[in-house]
Amino acid sequence: MAKGYWVSVYPAISDPARLTAYDKLAGPAVQAGGGRVLSRIPSRGGRVVAHEAGITQRVVLIEFDSFEQAVAAYESEAYQKALVALPDGVERDFRIIDGIDGID
Repeated sequence: MAKGYWVSVYPAISDPARLTAYDKLAGPAVQAGGGRVLSRIPSRGGRVVAHEAGITQRVVLIEFDSFEQAVAAYESEAYQKALVALPDGVERDFRIIDGIDGID
């Protein structure tokens, strides 16, 4: 079965301290929904090299066992409460995508 992924790119963060409040709620909600954080850069010391229209600001990649699980985690009550804490000054490009089950 193909995995599901949350992909978040943050082009602008005007209030990093308030983003921390969201992180404190979102982390447990993601874990409860079966998500595993694969990458959170550059905030965890990871490296990034941006090409073309890419950005070097925060990028988060979270893996779930299935696309359906990824959608359900986003729609969960716990994650919806975390979204309320997401500051207005944060610009975020968020997507839930279906992984590839093998290579054709």
